[in-house]
Amino acid sequence: MGVTAAAYVDDVLLVDRCLTGEPAATRELFRRHQRRVHACLFRVLGSNRDMDDLLQDAFLQVFQSLRGWRAEASLATWVDRVAVRAAYRYLSQKGRRIQTDAIRDDDQTPGDDIPGARRQLARDGVRRLYAVLDDLSPAARLAFTLHEIDGRTITETAALVSSSVTATKLRVWRARKRIETAAASDPVLSQFLAPAAQVLAFEAAAVSDSALPMIDDADVKEDA
Repeated sequence: MGVTAAAYVDDVLLVDRCLTGEPAATRELFRRHQRRVHACLFRVLGSNRDMDDLLQDAFLQVFQSLRGWRAEASLATWVDRVAVRAAYRYLSQKGRRIQTDAIRDDDQTPGDDIPGARRQLARDGVRRLYAVLDDLSPAARLAFTLHEIDGRTITETAALVSSSVTATKLRVWRARKRIETAAASDPVLSQFLAPAAQVLAFEAAAVSDSALPMIDDADVKEDA
């Protein structure tokens, strides 16, 4: 996505204000990017109890690294890259499982099951999908979720994880194969991944409404 000259100048001025220690500027930077970063982390990690801490850590790194923004990429892209590095470190250091609460339709009768059943399928499908993602390497999980769930192009995903396009494509392909294998023996996951159910599922389960460490291409070997 291109950045207009006005938006570019606005980003530069905002960063300059942040670097001078202006509180209003730091609040403005957080306000502009918080929603998008939260949504990205949610799609990478699922409904995680550490999400608020991780979001805070990502923006702490943004402000600590702000002098490193060289304005070669848009500020939004650079912030996303910092957030992705935070997610990579989190996945590398902790084995976390998705926490997805079941939907309870207490007032629903057994025969009146269509809306509630579909929402429950969405939640169950998300839980099972992220259980499979938990078994992937951090690099493979990031590549898959950024491309397939967050909707980034392969080129954009590769840039966010500081990897090559070829390595990123391979990680996404291997992740798909893992998920397909799991779905072959899991009817709920298989139904969730069907095209019509997939659209509904991600709508129902979506959140309401990146000097950075590199991900080495050698990590691709771990995904086999």
